[in-house]
Amino acid sequence: MRDKLRKVRKEQHFTQDSLSKKINIHRTYYSMIESGKRNPSLKVAISIKKALNYKEDDIFEKISIN
Repeated sequence: MRDKLRKVRKEQHFTQDSLSKKINIHRTYYSMIESGKRNPSLKVAISIKKALNYKEDDIFEKISIN
């Protein structure tokens, strides 16, 4: 699960649907990125970071809970 990505998205008051529309990808693809089931292409990753105005490189890291 990419908890940081979800946290930043929610802090910016985006739903998965509204953010996916803003960056022009399907919501199910975005959901798979956020859940860690898919990795975004470089273009999509840059679009997500720009839409969220996020500058750091850690937004897509998966956090494993033991």
